[in-house]
Amino acid sequence: MATSRRPEKPSLIPNSSIPSSSPAFATPKHPIHPRRTAPIRAPPALKPPVRSTVLPINLPVATLRPLAFRTFTKKHNITLTSSALAALAEFIGKHCGSGWREEGLAEKVLEEVAKTWKKSTGQVIVEGDGDTLKGILKNLEGSMSGGRVVAGSSLGRQSSFTFGQDTDGQEGSIPEGRPGLDSNTSFGLSNLGVEDKDEEEELLKDPREWIKVVGAFDQPKLVYNVSQRHFDKSATKPSLFPNPSHKTDLFRQRYHIVHQRILRNETFQTPTFSATRSATLNRTGSVAISQTNTITPVSNLLGRSGSTHLLLGMLTVSPTGALSISDLTGTIALDIQHAQPIPADGTYFTPGMIVLVEGSYEEDYANPTSGSSAALGGNGGIGGTIGGKFIGFSVGHPPCERRSTTLGGTEETDRNNLNGPAFGWTDFLGVGSERATGARMNRIASKLLTPEHSHTVVIASEIHLDRPSTFSALRSLLKTYSDPPESQPTYPLAIILMGNFISKASLAGVSGAGSIEYKEHFNALASMLAEKPFQNLLAHTTLVFVPGDNDSWPSAFSSGASTPLPRKQVPEIFTNRVSRIIATANREVWGAGATKKKGKEGEVVWTSNPSRLTWFGVKGEMVLLRDDVLGRLQRTSVRFTNPEEENDDAVPDPVLLPTGDTQEDAMDVDAPSSRPPRQIQDPQIDHDTLIARALTRTLLSQSHLSPFPLSVRPLHWDFAHALNLYPLPTSVVLADSEAPAFVVKYCGCTVMNPGPIDGSDGRGRQEGRARWVEFDVRENTGVLRTEG
Repeated sequence: MATSRRPEKPSLIPNSSIPSSSPAFATPKHPIHPRRTAPIRAPPALKPPVRSTVLPINLPVATLRPLAFRTFTKKHNITLTSSALAALAEFIGKHCGSGWREEGLAEKVLEEVAKTWKKSTGQVIVEGDGDTLKGILKNLEGSMSGGRVVAGSSLGRQSSFTFGQDTDGQEGSIPEGRPGLDSNTSFGLSNLGVEDKDEEEELLKDPREWIKVVGAFDQPKLVYNVSQRHFDKSATKPSLFPNPSHKTDLFRQRYHIVHQRILRNETFQTPTFSATRSATLNRTGSVAISQTNTITPVSNLLGRSGSTHLLLGMLTVSPTGALSISDLTGTIALDIQHAQPIPADGTYFTPGMIVLVEGSYEEDYANPTSGSSAALGGNGGIGGTIGGKFIGFSVGHPPCERRSTTLGGTEETDRNNLNGPAFGWTDFLGVGSERATGARMNRIASKLLTPEHSHTVVIASEIHLDRPSTFSALRSLLKTYSDPPESQPTYPLAIILMGNFISKASLAGVSGAGSIEYKEHFNALASMLAEKPFQNLLAHTTLVFVPGDNDSWPSAFSSGASTPLPRKQVPEIFTNRVSRIIATANREVWGAGATKKKGKEGEVVWTSNPSRLTWFGVKGEMVLLRDDVLGRLQRTSVRFTNPEEENDDAVPDPVLLPTGDTQEDAMDVDAPSSRPPRQIQDPQIDHDTLIARALTRTLLSQSHLSPFPLSVRPLHWDFAHALNLYPLPTSVVLADSEAPAFVVKYCGCTVMNPGPIDGSDGRGRQEGRARWVEFDVRENTGVLRTEG
């Protein structure tokens, strides 16, 4: 008798040759017993958001004290006890980690704690031993992720998504436009009763509160990581006596910055959506080629004689005196006998600059060119030198990159740029990055920088305190801004006085009388500033002093020659009387007997050369440099042969320097043709304007204030990053005594040279009794002013 055998495991899909009713989803033909059916799993619960890990640090109380004092005492009129400050330092070090300062994490935490304390208690003294502060920090801890206060945290899902609640706490209908999303209330901190609204516009109504001077020795050192394509903090602390290998790293970093900037330019990117994509969007001063450009390393020229290539390298001079071009792979002799500079007579080319050279490689095995090893540490060929020579057809500077392209910050740039900003999260100056603080700073700046008031920065240079004409010109400058008109009752945000503060390097004398005379000159300046008409001005502005090569102490051993950059500020032993005059003016104007006004007291800042002036974080940046750059460029510039005259019936090259005001963005134009541009001297443009444009284009294209060899312009190797012009600043002040006074705008950057304050130009011409530059922070424009 046959017995049926039950299968050991139930089969979800029947083993039948008859097709199923729904073959695509494998629906079984025969019904399955419920006990044999696999259990249906419930949908997985919503996973909590992934929290980024923060590495806790031990934050000293003394390090946090200045920021806590500014947030609690100056902004909210709250006093912190030592126990409360210690609790805040422990909390911030644990939950914010190393990014508490650079990314502004600690400032946001302190803001939330201060607002919650005022709303919950109303007391003016924050006690750290009580349960109130501990409760606030405990609630705040649940709403933090990655060191930031975020929405939708552990304060309750229901409170985070109740957009339509009224003031009584009852849930209502959501009006049109979803006002809960448009309001400034922070969803994640709804239980704390804290509004995500800055109070800077209520308490810090003076724009000078947001101005900061960053010295060259205080600027953070960032190193470009080639493999990761971003900037890292330097692993070693900068020193005046660095390792010899840092000398090579100085030029390597310059090459990496220019190289990565070029590769993100449209003309050097491979087309992705169209084979005929336009590649003629070249700025004036860049090599214009009708097709996508490809940079060839020097070492790849071997075995490719007679072919045309585009090289990116540094101009160097070999020990034999021959001009060469070097990159990270090698060095090759450069023949520019028939080369054409782009634009002609519109820029400077000197050894030490990184340039683009288009030409042909000519190999010569019989008589190989000898030379030194690669300046950037290359190892191509024998000793880093490639045999033969490179015959250049055209030489140009790398295309300049706008500040908005590097950092972002404008809706137009973010919408049109396919790649987005390159380094939006990088904090180059220690004032915050564009992505972290840019939106907040723009909102505050739009409320404080109103068009009804004037927001200017006054710049004057060559303040020779040993000449009577300088005091007369400086007195005219101060009188101009001492009594502002009633229509615009505002004082300058800052008055920048740049050296040299003495016409000759008297400190280099054999006797010790030089230092005494130098101090007397600053005492004379203090006596002039102590005059009664200038007290209101000094109490409402910031004086910034930038030294020159004749100032102490470097001039004591250089005798006025070029000293290594950057250099420190004038020692306090010479400037203490000027500082006391500013303090006296503040007591007279802001004291108990005077009428109290809202704003910041006057101050004096003695900074380094170069240095940077920033306003509203990364919204504005002004580079200050006192150096005779033009004379050094003219002395070391490479000379090109004049090109042959073209036929009359030939198509003329485009004009790269159109007529127009130098304050307009006339230099920032695109070449209307794909042919290599040629500089045309417009007779309507004076010679000084052409020099100013050539100087501006050269420095901004090189992204460096001193693109020279160390033998021409010595630099401190570990602090050379302070001379970088990348990202492109908002404005640059080149206090050059040998260059004409000018104001030029290029690629959105305003470049200014105020010239000597007494109106002289170094060539025997006197344009007025006083001369300076007035820069509008809100409009990013400069005006050259003269009096007398």
